[in-house]
Amino acid sequence: MEKIGYIEITISGAKGSLKLTPDTFDIRELTELIQQVEKMLFPGERKERPLISYRMEEGSVKNIFKTSLQLVIGFNAVLAQVQTSQNIDFLELNTAKAFETFQELAVKKDYNFQIKTSVENSPILKIDKSTFFYRTSENWVDAEFYFFGKVTNAGGKDKANIHLVTDELGTLYIQTPQEFLAKVEENILYKNYVIRAKGKQNSNTGEIDKQSLTFIELIDYNTKYDEQYLKNLRKKAMKWLNEINPDEWLRDIRGYDA
Repeated sequence: MEKIGYIEITISGAKGSLKLTPDTFDIRELTELIQQVEKMLFPGERKERPLISYRMEEGSVKNIFKTSLQLVIGFNAVLAQVQTSQNIDFLELNTAKAFETFQELAVKKDYNFQIKTSVENSPILKIDKSTFFYRTSENWVDAEFYFFGKVTNAGGKDKANIHLVTDELGTLYIQTPQEFLAKVEENILYKNYVIRAKGKQNSNTGEIDKQSLTFIELIDYNTKYDEQYLKNLRKKAMKWLNEINPDEWLRDIRGYDA
């Protein structure tokens, strides 16, 4: 049976004259907390993540998230690095955003967060209105991208977007003008396209802020044409390679006569 550990997030503070307890911790706050913890632990695709169970205990509001011990050990290392450096720029985007959300709640509601794990001698990371766990904005620059994938959804009542399933980045949600979707003559669902988009990219790591993507252009992708093009290139390359004497080619590259 898989070994289990836990992550503990204790929140203390007050709501007016009422001390923060499980009875005064609103369900919306709980929902937000659970969402941020999932993002913090699984910044990428979360479809195949291990089970995470939850319970609340007294002690202001003590939130216990039980999951795979291996995962907890990994997060414990992250926690230690954040505590030591007092910086979150090195984290994956969604993990960093989760810490930012806790920081914003600490400032807005005067809450105090203490985060630790079940690992022996776990660091205890404290977040309150005196701390500053925000990403360095200078690292995020405007960039333009070309994404290839399959369109699985398009539309939306208020904020329209296109869902593009890619091999490397998972599913991307690209904000798209409703006017464009209304004018598209053919059905684009379940077909492969290249989408040109703009968004934010980390200038140090190259990481893309998936939540910042906005649509520029939809480019039709003809798979058959590309396959034929590649076949022709391979034929030309094979013909060229067959005409080469390997020994002479190596001598030319090395720059000396044998």
